[in-house]
Amino acid sequence: MFEFLNNTDPALKMFWYVALPTSIIFLIQLVLTFAGADANDGADADFNGDFDSETPFQLFSFRNLINFLLGFSWGGISLWNTIENKSLLVLVAFLIGAFFFFVFLLIMRQLAKLQEDNTSKIQDTLNRTGSVYINIPGSKSGIGKIQISVKGAQREYNAITLGESISSGSAIRVVEILDDSLCLVENL
Repeated sequence: MFEFLNNTDPALKMFWYVALPTSIIFLIQLVLTFAGADANDGADADFNGDFDSETPFQLFSFRNLINFLLGFSWGGISLWNTIENKSLLVLVAFLIGAFFFFVFLLIMRQLAKLQEDNTSKIQDTLNRTGSVYINIPGSKSGIGKIQISVKGAQREYNAITLGESISSGSAIRVVEILDDSLCLVENL
């Protein structure tokens, strides 16, 4: 199968021995990614290489290793006849591998920015208007419910008022957030 490598330089053999399995693994990862079987960015590392806690991307992962080795090996093979000095060739191949690694890193960071957080927090209701869903008794004497649109979805929250009671269907505005589950509202 690898007869073409019998009479080649040991450094070129090394590039080929890295390129062939790496390419096969890369193709398998690519197919699994498009098939939806890839749930994360690679195998979990034993340490945290994530420098930015807001993205789930790991700096040191199996996928990143494959990207580096892909650039390194194919860069070395492609430039074999162009660069005579083998030490310089290994250095240039290393730089190509690092370039592949960082391009993938940049792509993953840009993709992470496309994610949208649709979780609603009660703080998102401050100064917004909505309607009363369940009557709100007056003067903080009881709790009612309001419906309010947050991030494009209708949400329900517990509410109280300082003024007179507010009946179901009335328009309200959230004046203050009292705790994680209670809004202070006023009648509009």
